[in-house]
Amino acid sequence: MLVPALLALIHILVFVYWLGGDLGAFYSSRFLSAEGVSADRRMLAAKIVGDIDMAPRSALILAFPSGLALAQAKGWVDLGWTSVIAAALVAGFWLVVAWQIHLKHGEQPGWMRPVDMALRWALTIGAACWAIAGLAQIVSLPLFLSVKLLALAACVLLGLAIRSVLKPLPSAMMKLSNPATSAHGEAEIRATLKKARPLVTGIWLLLIGAAFFGLWTPTSL
Repeated sequence: MLVPALLALIHILVFVYWLGGDLGAFYSSRFLSAEGVSADRRMLAAKIVGDIDMAPRSALILAFPSGLALAQAKGWVDLGWTSVIAAALVAGFWLVVAWQIHLKHGEQPGWMRPVDMALRWALTIGAACWAIAGLAQIVSLPLFLSVKLLALAACVLLGLAIRSVLKPLPSAMMKLSNPATSAHGEAEIRATLKKARPLVTGIWLLLIGAAFFGLWTPTSL
């Protein structure tokens, strides 16, 4: 029973750091659009938001392999530990790529961002297809795992949508250093963050729902 308990703890910590990191980044982002904040402090706030945001980004990557290992240990799925280890190795590689992109910014090898994006889409499509197959009883999968997989796929999609919404943010931040364009930059920042907030809230609701189903663990309704 020790191994399932340890895997459950790891999976819970992934949830805690995902939701907690998102909350921290959300709160810190308020300083990007707050009135009366100097440009240099806004730039510092942007760096803090980016650093904090690596907690939920890392948690997203670790959610599937940790959940898969827990499901295998609990007997909820029977994929074999070879598949679980393979998923963990892919996640480890993906985690290194994600951190290299964050730490190196524009200096990382050019193949990293396409690989990161490809893995996000692979996780989204794979999790959604497995969940739908479980709900349709094409494969043997407990209901709560199907729901959690759908929630994970939706979280990745919302994360991709947030990335798209936040694309104007770097150029808006650069405008803050010029008095002639600072007011326009502040307006762009506020508008961009306003668009992103509902998407972030959606991720929170999905995470809480997934956690509820994970604790309830219904096999059917």
